[in-house]
Amino acid sequence: MPEEINRVLTDHCANILFCPTQNAVDNLQAEGITNTLSLAHPLPRTVALVGDTMYDAVLQFSKIARNQSTILEALGIKSKEYLLATVHRPYNTDIPENLESILSAFLEINEPIIFPVHPRTRQYLMNLNSKFKTHHINLISPVGYLDMLMLEQNAKAILTDSGGIQKEAYFFGVPCITMRTETEWVETVEAGWNVIVGADRGKIVEAVRCLKSDNPRPELYGDGKAAKKIIQHLTD
Repeated sequence: MPEEINRVLTDHCANILFCPTQNAVDNLQAEGITNTLSLAHPLPRTVALVGDTMYDAVLQFSKIARNQSTILEALGIKSKEYLLATVHRPYNTDIPENLESILSAFLEINEPIIFPVHPRTRQYLMNLNSKFKTHHINLISPVGYLDMLMLEQNAKAILTDSGGIQKEAYFFGVPCITMRTETEWVETVEAGWNVIVGADRGKIVEAVRCLKSDNPRPELYGDGKAAKKIIQHLTD
């Protein structure tokens, strides 16, 4: 993805790099970025494993969401009795065969699916026949952050092509089915909480059928105190 180029360039320009995972530390080391003092970087270069600030945010805002969000009641759904789906990447939304394959899988899955519809897919869905609109798939408008956190943490599983939602699913201990051919968050796959299926109808359906939610879930992204550790590094 284009933004990955910017991330790599930024890594190589930076003197202080705060890493969310050990895998990130290892990747930097493979690129020659370690705790060093060199001619290229007259200031000492620091690589610190602090955890993921996104995890910090989710822990804080999920508490607020539980007190303020009424999305479950509004949709008439109960915890762990539905799947949550999001589709927004051009790879899936702008290639008709891929989107049709994903939607066919959703139709085949015989479970309630809450599907906040991205603007990219809305026009396409409007043109579908009434079978899709009245099926077990509940098409809703995009929701705010707090409502989305509630939908994520109470879902039986999440089907998504989002990078951030993959991690949030892991934070909440919710199995994730990633409708892409690769992921930035390989740790979640290695831990058994994320399955990569692309836009393949059969693989999507099979992944839902074989859901597991009892795999060990190590603290891959820290303990929720990444921001404090960053401040400590900067003030020491």
